[in-house]
Amino acid sequence: MEAKRKASDYLRKNRSKTLAQTDSTVSVVIPAYNASRTIAETLESAINQTHQALEILVVDDGSSDSTSEIVEDYAARDGRVRLIRQINGGVAAARNAGITATSGEFIAPLDADDLWHSTKIARQVELFARNGPELGLVYTWFALIDERSRVKQLRHRPEHQGQVLAPLAFHNFIGNGSSALIRRTALAHTTGYDSSLRARGGQGCEDWKLYFEIAERYSFGLVPQPLTGYRDLADNMSSDVLQMLRSRDLCTLDLLPRHPDLARAFRTGRNRLSRFLFHRAIRRGRIDEITKLALSIGRHDPVYLARLLATLPLAAYEGITGRVFGSKDYQGRDMIRFADFNPS
Repeated sequence: MEAKRKASDYLRKNRSKTLAQTDSTVSVVIPAYNASRTIAETLESAINQTHQALEILVVDDGSSDSTSEIVEDYAARDGRVRLIRQINGGVAAARNAGITATSGEFIAPLDADDLWHSTKIARQVELFARNGPELGLVYTWFALIDERSRVKQLRHRPEHQGQVLAPLAFHNFIGNGSSALIRRTALAHTTGYDSSLRARGGQGCEDWKLYFEIAERYSFGLVPQPLTGYRDLADNMSSDVLQMLRSRDLCTLDLLPRHPDLARAFRTGRNRLSRFLFHRAIRRGRIDEITKLALSIGRHDPVYLARLLATLPLAAYEGITGRVFGSKDYQGRDMIRFADFNPS
């Protein structure tokens, strides 16, 4: 009888603990710069989360369009939405300002042109609740979406969980800045988003560096469903091909001295990023990007450049057929909007 009573007390206490954790406030931080075309849809995807314990902060990073006016309209209708403005300092500085100005137990970064499925935050908070304080970050898979918020591609299927330092040294398998939910206490052991990269001409890999610093002390969790819509536009920051390579190189210079055993992973990961950017430029028919990348890769690793050039005919063929025949979703039907997409 005594054993049964103790078991009942244990279950009741842990159930109460789990319920408290799933009710935890999540701070949604949205950096926005001239985002008037997309900010309303992005805000809607945050506001409509099934996990309602949210504070939603948009950091207007010196916009010259109507971004602030759109956000203020939402703030007038939903008390969870707030706006702060700052002089343009880049996405890292805006994210850091948003984190400082919020107080939730968890931080949910969301770029101003990305979208969330309505259950994203709830699923991530539930995973945190089922684990201990050693879990510092939970990410989801993402769907690539176009300018009309239609699902273009569903190839993002990493399985990395637990201790992920080695795979992160190789590449940013999370893949974007809007999929992660981060425990606030885990951020205390990092340098935050590195705003110095912008001044050094290497903005772009701030997410990757932050994820790596979290992984140095904490484990990662995964919700294996595409609950994030990552917008793929030609004018995205990640479109600046040489800047992305420089950003990775600068981050590697900061991280490698602490982990010399991961030197090979960092090096091969750099080549992987080069290949991705090179093939993307070919598929898009960007002759100027192809030329810049070839020169940069050749200076860094001439042997690897020769291997890349050998893949050029196939990549060009795939790019031409994709532009001629258009894209289909993962089931072969006409493309559907992310809001109507069933991730399961």
